Amino acid sequence: MDDSFIRDRISELRILKNVSERSMSIDLGHSPSYIHSIASGKALPSMTEFLYICEYFSISPKEFFDEGTSDPPLIRAVVDDLKALDERQIVNIHEIIKGLKK
Repeated sequence: MDDSFIRDRISELRILKNVSERSMSIDLGHSPSYIHSIASGKALPSMTEFLYICEYFSISPKEFFDEGTSDPPLIRAVVDDLKALDERQIVNIHEIIKGLKK
């Protein structure tokens, strides 16, 4: 994994959240060009800033680095909703998912 993964992942999640680089920078308490400097490869966030970025996207650091998940907040919401169901309902949902995958 290299620096480009971090830059690309931030951009991917930012676009998914439908927020501009400028807005995200300001929301994080930085100058309007902060996220652009990361996206363009001029800078990388510190560990503290990285954690703030994860919080901004409502994801864990683990979810940030999970390349197989394109929409971590949605996946988390689905899992949280599944936890509220009983076993029969979960089995039914699983059957629906298997059917959709065909």
